[in-house]
Amino acid sequence: DILVDGKVCDCDVVVTCQVGDPVPLQVRLTNWSKHSVGPFALTMMPYQDYQNGVHNYDLQDAITFVGSNTFYIDTVKPTKDSVYFGALLFLYTGDFYLNIKFHEDNSSRELPLSWLCLPSVHIRATEPLA
Repeated sequence: DILVDGKVCDCDVVVTCQVGDPVPLQVRLTNWSKHSVGPFALTMMPYQDYQNGVHNYDLQDAITFVGSNTFYIDTVKPTKDSVYFGALLFLYTGDFYLNIKFHEDNSSRELPLSWLCLPSVHIRATEPLA
């Protein structure tokens, strides 16, 4: 589950926020398998999609994380979940996306694609209300 500003997100929803206001992020990983899973690293990477196949990940002047953009998950037991909190601060208006990836920690071998990425979250940063 992904929550942006307290709202559950999926790939079909555009979340709107204001420039200059921290936007709370919450990612909940639930283990529905019969075995413990982990360790993982959860990484959140913002980008802009230029709609021509190019993604711009060089956004240090437009977006900043409040806290870290990478969280380490030791083990998630069966039927349990782990919740990770962070926040984004948008410095400019525009349409941005958040790429959320899980990958095995301390290993060069990545997980199968079905475990690797969640659908991107679409966030629109608008001018602050006057």
